[in-house]
Amino acid sequence: MIDSAVRDNAAWCDLVCRSHGQPGSVDADAWSVPRRSPPWYPDAVTLRPGVGAELLGRIDAGPGASVKDSYADLDLAEDGFRVLFDAEWIHRPPGGADTGPGLVAITTAEELTAWAEAHGGGPVFRPALLAEPRVRILGLPDGNGWWVGGAVLHDGGEVVGVSNVFARGGSPERVWAGVCAAGAGRHLVGYEQGTDLTIARRCGFRAVGPLRVWGR
Repeated sequence: MIDSAVRDNAAWCDLVCRSHGQPGSVDADAWSVPRRSPPWYPDAVTLRPGVGAELLGRIDAGPGASVKDSYADLDLAEDGFRVLFDAEWIHRPPGGADTGPGLVAITTAEELTAWAEAHGGGPVFRPALLAEPRVRILGLPDGNGWWVGGAVLHDGGEVVGVSNVFARGGSPERVWAGVCAAGAGRHLVGYEQGTDLTIARRCGFRAVGPLRVWGR
């Protein structure tokens, strides 16, 4: 399942970059973009174990570059990179408790602007994403016109990728329960660390392998 999670995440990164006019390229080793990716998004994602530092030749490897080491087996320290964080790929199989508070679909540019402000990503999330049939941007409303939580679901075919889960004044547990309800009947994958990893596990996800993100 880790391979499916990796491929789905790379496809989501590609959609975000394309929405910024920066199409990526992909082969058996990695997905990558030749110019600097948008904030919070990697310049490359490895797609198999054993990819070497030659991957850096495919990206702008100067200051600000980042690489998602999907199998936590790269060593880029000698190339001037440091570990930004470690996390765990997660998977939730179909079935189980799929009920939860409903998350609302973001459908307009105005809603997306407000959602992105609550998320903290701001202009990273562009309206072009709303036209992508594989993408569902979901929010938890507070009843007063503000989003107190949300997530993104990316339908990769075999799996549905979960990313950008956040809670701002809302309950993280409610958001994760809503994610599970929105993805009912599908294999859900993503990656998390810390408190969100703990909450995801409570909602039926399990860790399936480590990843690491390097930055320069």
